[in-house]
Amino acid sequence: MKLVIMTQPSFFVEEDKILSTLFDEGMTDLHLRKPGAPPMLAERLLSLLPEAVYGKITVHDHYYLKNEYRLAGIHIDGAESAPTGYKGKVGVTCTTADELAAARKKADYAFMEADFAADALPAEVEAALRRGLIDRHVYAIGGISLDNIRTAKEAGFGGAVVCEDLWNKFDIHNETDYKDLISHFDKLRKAAS
Repeated sequence: MKLVIMTQPSFFVEEDKILSTLFDEGMTDLHLRKPGAPPMLAERLLSLLPEAVYGKITVHDHYYLKNEYRLAGIHIDGAESAPTGYKGKVGVTCTTADELAAARKKADYAFMEADFAADALPAEVEAALRRGLIDRHVYAIGGISLDNIRTAKEAGFGGAVVCEDLWNKFDIHNETDYKDLISHFDKLRKAAS
C-alpha cells in the first residue's frame, strides 16, 4: 500500500528541512496542500527542496507549479475539473461512492475521504466496497493513523493519506527537534508496506 503524506495547511519555519529528511527516509509521495496561501510561498518552499524530489510532489493549488517545477501532478477537489489543456497526472478527492464512481472516469487516482478514526469502516466506504470501487487507485483519507492504517489496507485501498497523525508529532510553534516525527513516519511506512 502506498503511503501519501499531506503537508500541514500552513507554512512553518522547519518545513523544508523536515520534508527533505522525510524524502531521505523514503517518502515517495507528498501532497503540497496549503489552502488559500499565496503562490509565492509555495514556490519558496519548493525552491528550498532538492530538485531530485520534485517528481514525488503533487500540488493541490497553483497548478502552474506542476510544469514549472516538473512535479508529479495536480490534485483537484471532486467538484472541479483539471485546467483546460492540462496534460499530466490528476488526482481527485471524493466523499461518496457516487463521486468516486465518477472520478474514476476523469482521474488517475482518487482519495476517498471519510472518518477512518472509528472502529468500523465508514458507511460511504462500505458502499464503495459493495460497488467494487475500492482498488489500488483509491487511497483512504480522513483520520488515517498508525492505529488504523492496516484497516484501510485490509479493506483494499491502494494507499493511505496521512496528515494530522504525522504532523501532531511536532509542534511547529515551539520545537526545532523533529526526530519524533521522523520516527513516527518510519512506523507509518512499515505499517503501510
